Amino acid sequence: MNQASPQEMHLPSAPAGTNGPPHLGSTSESSEESHGQEPLPGAAARGEEGEDAGGVDYISRLPDAILGEIISLLPTKAGARTQTLTSRWRRLWLSAPLNLDLSDVRVYEVSLSSLISQILDAHPGPARRFSIPLYYAPFNWCPETVDAWLRSPALDNLQDLDLEIQKYLHDCLLPASTFRSSATLHVVTIRGCRIVDGMVETLCFPLLRKLALVEVEMSGGSLNSIIAGCPVVECLLLKGICFSYDVLLRDVSLRINSPSLISFGFSLYLRELIIEDAPSLKRLLPLCDHNHFIDHVSVISAPNLEIVGIIYASKYSKLTFGDTVIQKLAVVNFTTGLSSIKSLAIANDKLDLELVINLMQCFPHLENLYIKMSNKSWGKNLWRRKYHNGHIKYLNVRLKTIVLRNYRGIKSQASFATFFILNAKMLQVMRFEGGSYKDDDAEFIARQRRLLQLEKRASRGARFEFSTIICHCDDQAHIKHVHDLSKADDPFKCTC
Repeated sequence: MNQASPQEMHLPSAPAGTNGPPHLGSTSESSEESHGQEPLPGAAARGEEGEDAGGVDYISRLPDAILGEIISLLPTKAGARTQTLTSRWRRLWLSAPLNLDLSDVRVYEVSLSSLISQILDAHPGPARRFSIPLYYAPFNWCPETVDAWLRSPALDNLQDLDLEIQKYLHDCLLPASTFRSSATLHVVTIRGCRIVDGMVETLCFPLLRKLALVEVEMSGGSLNSIIAGCPVVECLLLKGICFSYDVLLRDVSLRINSPSLISFGFSLYLRELIIEDAPSLKRLLPLCDHNHFIDHVSVISAPNLEIVGIIYASKYSKLTFGDTVIQKLAVVNFTTGLSSIKSLAIANDKLDLELVINLMQCFPHLENLYIKMSNKSWGKNLWRRKYHNGHIKYLNVRLKTIVLRNYRGIKSQASFATFFILNAKMLQVMRFEGGSYKDDDAEFIARQRRLLQLEKRASRGARFEFSTIICHCDDQAHIKHVHDLSKADDPFKCTC
């Protein structure tokens, strides 16, 4: 075996001179610092009673219950290393809820399997988190081994489960013991396996607030059963689910009825997604995936919905909000405006100002608009003749943020942008991303400022920013985990 890299982890071993539980070492102290981890509590020189060489150790004066809570919140390696401080800290690691998260570990299969088994054998439980994703491992887990881990007493009353069985494959059954702690689970992420109907039909997750199912094979009925069994779920991520049990794949429908759901991210291949009743839903986020398509997304009742998108004209044939029907981004039927929606992201190959204006009429309180243009976007956008001054005032453009992605500065794109510059009186920032110019190309920016008529802008305090960096945040490329659904009020905001 080659020498361990800085991110690798040794197998656990008892502290020198003791018969205590295993601890996790590192290859060097500098490797820990490179990961930006905080020093361990009491890491300074101390005696057996935990007193610093330079003064009183206030951390060690805390009650065992509080110190155990601190240990369980530390990264796995850091928590295990606290055993090396004093005999009291060795006892604390055993009594603290186990946090076993090996998502940043790169070792060989046998070593990692042995490491997990030894930790579970040494710790009496209960457990806070158990995470064994395969981000770095070039192998798939043996289902029998995973099943044995999940049955360990150390994982009693588990709160957070992140389980990846295989990469890009669905032929491995999810172990039957996976949900034995369903009554205590708060967060669940399952990847790369097949879930059979009998496993989930009667399950209930009374405390589950975040659920992610990624690259999982299951039936439409099982998926509906799991969601129905999560009465307090707040964040739901469904990505790359294969409904191969159903005779006709395109006949699969998914219905969402949840009083607690706040954020819903999805990339699915099915006939219909129906949001029947979701009074708390704020974020409806179709994730960019060119291999998945939904014929009809119907929102029947989501009175607090604030953020929608990114909506591709070619991927979601029909989008319905109550009586409002949008077909390939064109408004087909419109009766009452959706006043709750504040942020909208769309993508269309053909740049069409009239299409966007009609969409804005459906969302009268829209504040943030993100438009992803095709690299071959075209369209004349000769809006001045049709939208005379009276009509423009009637539109009441309330936008505060506008982002145009794949903006190249051609005449049709500039004409499109000018409409908003001259009419958005509340505009705070307008960002042009993805131009072929250099960041310091003063000539290009000066020409754009003339084309866009920035001196005539309706909002005198508005900022206009040009960037060659193409941000992929509107594709929700940064949403890789269910936790990402709740990190920001605006998931389209650039985080690059």
